[in-house]
Amino acid sequence: LLKGDSPVAVSETKHTYGGQAVIEGVMMRVPGAYATAVRNAEGNIKIDRHEFISITDSYPLLKIPIIRGMVGLFEALRIGYSSLQWSSEMIVSSEKDYIEPSKITDVLITVFSLFIALGLFFVAPIGITSWLFNKDQDPLTFNLISGLFRVAFFITYLVLISIMKDVRRLFQYHGAEHKAVYNFESGQELNISNAQKFPTQHPCCGTSFLFIIMIVAILSFALLDSVVMLYVAELKIWMRLVLHIPFIPIVAGLGYEVLKLSAKYRKNIFFLILSKPGLWLQNITTKQPNDDQMEVALRALEEAFGDKLSQYTHGETYVAEAIG
Repeated sequence: LLKGDSPVAVSETKHTYGGQAVIEGVMMRVPGAYATAVRNAEGNIKIDRHEFISITDSYPLLKIPIIRGMVGLFEALRIGYSSLQWSSEMIVSSEKDYIEPSKITDVLITVFSLFIALGLFFVAPIGITSWLFNKDQDPLTFNLISGLFRVAFFITYLVLISIMKDVRRLFQYHGAEHKAVYNFESGQELNISNAQKFPTQHPCCGTSFLFIIMIVAILSFALLDSVVMLYVAELKIWMRLVLHIPFIPIVAGLGYEVLKLSAKYRKNIFFLILSKPGLWLQNITTKQPNDDQMEVALRALEEAFGDKLSQYTHGETYVAEAIG
């Protein structure tokens, strides 16, 4: 698994699983279930485990390339959001002045966050590119420039939030999640000592997935704009927004396929280069965890597998789902 200080992608996939850092804990997803482990204010580890079967197992047509990525991303977001919400409740519910927010408040916060994300990573890059450069009718150049702005905003956003104390702890749990994954992939006994030997960067991390999506978006949106320009004389900003935003799930599906190819052909120079920026970005989104945090991540993985853990620890190979 290790070559110097750089993580090496695992070999041919037999099973998929993934994880996500949450508030003072980690969520781990394995075949058939997922579990979230959180250390509360009293120092005790609380567990929330759920059985889970992907809808793609019930409807094989949803396993079609691109579609499977869209479905997988939706399921990952749903599981991730519910796990994050549960972890938040575990931490703040012990506070004396805690008042549980209403469902309407949760919905409003989610919608507001979505609008902020769309504004920062889609509306702003398109608007700034149109304002500063006279390339609106050049699909490839326009989307290349706006894509670079999007990447710059993304990196700046990560750097700024990484300064916050609470976010830094979240990034430590992110690192703990990756170390637990590496420990599991190695076939070694799951324990703090073994896990801490591994790096915090993992090639199948959600950070890498987001970077791949941004690259795929440049080419996908350029192609989409080119097709539209066959039918309109001039492509305006509002047209791009109307077209690009609904196209995001398809771009995510394409990004998922690229991620799978990069894992399958990880020794290919093209995919090797493509994976590097995502690993570099993880120097921001992952931090070295302490032993207590590592214990929580390992506990989440063990609880997710339950009594089936031994069935998956005999030298088989795996790949982490792009969740956290």
